[in-house]
Order: sequence, then C-alpha cells, then structure tokens
Amino acid sequence: MEIRNLITFIHVAEMGSFTKAAEQLGYSQSTISFQIKQLEDELGCLLFERINHTITLTGRGHELVSYAHRILALTDEFKDNIEEEKKCAGHIHIVTPDSVCDDMINNRYIDFHNQYPDISIKFTNADTAVMFDMLDHNEADIIITLDAHSYRKDYVIAKEELLSMHFVANSNSQFAGMKNLSVKDIAGEPFVLTEYGQGYRKVFDNELAKMSLEITPVLEIGRTDIITSIICEGDMISYLPDFVTKDMVNRGKLCYLDVCDMNIEIWKQLIYHKNKWMSKAMKTFIEYIKDNEFSAKK
Repeated sequence: MEIRNLITFIHVAEMGSFTKAAEQLGYSQSTISFQIKQLEDELGCLLFERINHTITLTGRGHELVSYAHRILALTDEFKDNIEEEKKCAGHIHIVTPDSVCDDMINNRYIDFHNQYPDISIKFTNADTAVMFDMLDHNEADIIITLDAHSYRKDYVIAKEELLSMHFVANSNSQFAGMKNLSVKDIAGEPFVLTEYGQGYRKVFDNELAKMSLEITPVLEIGRTDIITSIICEGDMISYLPDFVTKDMVNRGKLCYLDVCDMNIEIWKQLIYHKNKWMSKAMKTFIEYIKDNEFSAKK
C-alpha cells in the first residue's frame, strides 16, 4: 500500500471532491482518480460512491479514514525519530482568540523563543467553531479556546483552566465601590464588548437572555487591548477575563464591579486532534504551556 495513495484518499475524503483534492495536492484529476482506484483495487472494496459528479464515503471508506490518519501519524513519527538533527525544530500553527494571542505574545513568546529558537510559530485568530473546523481539516495544530467547557471524543484536551470573569469599568465610574450590584443596575450603561456570537461573548449573551435582559454595546471589537484602553479613558463598561484586566486593575486604572447575579463558566482549553501527529516541536510547545500558567503572571 503506497503512502501517497493514503494521503490522496484523506484529502478527497475531507474535501469531498476529486477536483479540490487535485488542486490541493498539485496533481491532475486523472491522477487522483487513478490513485483512489488503485487503493480500492488493493483493498478489494469501494471507498467512494460516485453519483452525478458527487462523491460520498462508503461505510468502508469511513473506516479507512481513521486507519489512514493513524498510519500517516506513525510514518511521520518514525521519520521524526530517525532524524539525525537532534535540536528541537519545526513549525506550529496555533489558533486562538485575540486576547489569548496578545497575552501569549506579550508574556510568553520571548521566553519560549529563547528556550527553543528553532521552533517557529504562526498565530491565527478565529472563533471557537472555526477553530474546531480547522482542527478537523488539519489546518491548525493546536487551538486555545475561551468559551463554555468543550469535550468531544475526537479531541485531546492538553490543559484547561476555569477563568475568573468580571464586569470592569474606569476606576472613577459611578459604580466603583458599590456592593451587591445586579446586571439590571448596569444594563443601560454604554458597553464595549467583544464581537457578537463569538467565544465567551456568546455565553454571556445566552446568560443575559435567561435573565430576560439584552445589552446592546456601543462598540464591538475583538481586540481586548483596545477595549481596556477605551474603558480607561471613557465612562463605559465591559465584561472580560481577569487575565486581560488584572494588570490595569492593580494599577488603579480599572475596577471590578461587584455584580452578584452573573454566574457563567468560561474555560480556557488547549486542544488538539487525537489523530494529529505529534511532532517534537508540537510536544515541546504543549509541555511548555502545561509547565507554565495559562494566564500571564502579573
């Protein structure tokens, strides 16, 4: 069984198209068709149903997807183990929300780079649903989510942490120092929030809906550094993880509001696909994160 035929099979299965797989792999469509036919002949079973230019995995095809990923992972692991180069090198694609990306770059990246200068990292920002889709299509090595707790059998949670969240305002806010506030007390104030429908904003809006409340922000933006900067200068409110705001609270620029009736759980989770081949670079990054706090030390 040729490895290249398995690689082609995985691409066709994931993309649902011989044409798209050919474009991705740089082959002609006839080459893709030949390789799949060769694999089907070798295994003695039909892997795809072909009806009116539409292809669908057969039952045997679905079974082979899992086996193919495992075979390729073992092959890559073997290649990695026989590499003469002993230094830890490679490239990692990490997908995170904006705030996690900012935190990791500002507080962790230099230390990581100093320890592992031959590992390059690409950060991409995306919503949770997009992150999992990227894992499923092998477009991301690792994702870090800020959302409700997620568990799916196809993914490995390498590390997770329950986050503290607070309503925050300028330290001169009329609500600073007030005790036992309700969400209703502040709902009519101007809010600056992260983007609608994404990550913890989605969980936040769902909780408001349970309370028959709705907050329409005056500004929505994914950049939490911009949100905190605006709140420091203006009489506005936001709802953010403590790791984003703690430093400014400690410096007296922001304050946490004592809102007692907003109880939601937001988790930060480091996740990868269970069928993902674990390169040395990827293992090193995960172990680094596991040995260090998720949130920056302030």
